[in-house]
Amino acid sequence: MDYIADQASFDAFCEEALKSSVLAIDTEFLRDKTYYAKLCLIQMATDDRVVIVDPFELESLAALAPVLVDAKVMKLFHAGHQDLEIIFREVGVLPKPLFDTQVAASLLGHTQQIGYGALVHSVCGVTLRKADSFTDWSRRPLSDSQLHYAADDVIYLPRMYREMRESLKKMRRLHWLDKDFEALSDPKNYVVDPYDRYRRLKRAGSLSRRQLSAAREVAAWREGQAQRLDVPRKWVLTDEQIVEACKREPTTIDELFMVRGISERLEVRDARKVVSLIAAGLKAPLETMPELDKPSKCEPNVDVQMDLMGAVVRLRAKENGVAFQTLANHSDMMRIARGYREGIELLSGWRKRLVGDELVDLVEGRLALSLDEGGLRIDPIAGFHAHGPNAEGAAPCEESV
Repeated sequence: MDYIADQASFDAFCEEALKSSVLAIDTEFLRDKTYYAKLCLIQMATDDRVVIVDPFELESLAALAPVLVDAKVMKLFHAGHQDLEIIFREVGVLPKPLFDTQVAASLLGHTQQIGYGALVHSVCGVTLRKADSFTDWSRRPLSDSQLHYAADDVIYLPRMYREMRESLKKMRRLHWLDKDFEALSDPKNYVVDPYDRYRRLKRAGSLSRRQLSAAREVAAWREGQAQRLDVPRKWVLTDEQIVEACKREPTTIDELFMVRGISERLEVRDARKVVSLIAAGLKAPLETMPELDKPSKCEPNVDVQMDLMGAVVRLRAKENGVAFQTLANHSDMMRIARGYREGIELLSGWRKRLVGDELVDLVEGRLALSLDEGGLRIDPIAGFHAHGPNAEGAAPCEESV
């Protein structure tokens, strides 16, 4: 393990990494008091070298960009979304191609969000130390214990990648997650739309459509303020304060300040802005007002269908060693239960063959479920032609390229 704390050494390592078949990457960061994650450490491993990079001592991370986009170097991560977000902000590019061991593990009999330590133990038989898991990575100097802990986060990734890749290849699943990995390399998944933040407000469902329109304006303003000041958004206004303010529909600063805590957070100028934003949202044309994703009143209740579908997915997930959530997400199942068939990931590729077709047969009345010696039994109903994995003449589930 080498500790890199100068620009020349970092640039030289990046040149060296271009000759490697893999580059494992992990980061340590802090986000307690900022909007943007503060990058504190970068750990990387090539075929034959492990380095710990101190970004505080570097002028630029630009030398890393050519490695990240080199098609000959596979970039390795575990649960890499936050690492990728930081890399995109700091370097300006996203790694491609890449392989995420947590995502891949969901096709190899592990849970969807298996931790790095648990996966290392399962694949490599190594038990990692946990002593420095809650350390302050911004403090210097770093101890030997911290450095070794950080190095552990990448040192096993190349081995796990090769073993997991071989297992996926033998199971004819190597390309099943191509779209998932491509999505991790798509810049649009790391660009925040301020006008979409209202969807994540706690208790937003308690607002009327007019009030939700106001909340959209205030949440977007809060996002911009948090970015500009580089502080957590809740330091500007909390979700609860935004929702309560929009419920009250204040027309003056005094009315806005009746919401607990807002007078301590906002200066008069900002308070006036919030009041004006609420007014604008409340008066917006009806067709421009947002709606939360709620089932239409004309749509039937599908709780029973969802329960039955969940039982089928659970069975097929267990049989095939695939994590339930990776095989079928709740949103896709809900859409199938309500009769939709287009634009659903569960009805395409390997997911369709494993269980998607079968779920359509189930909700359309072509399958019967029963218990057989304590286990779930799935049978086609006489007179109907089923399309699921156990249907007569069904093709085996092969690798999707």
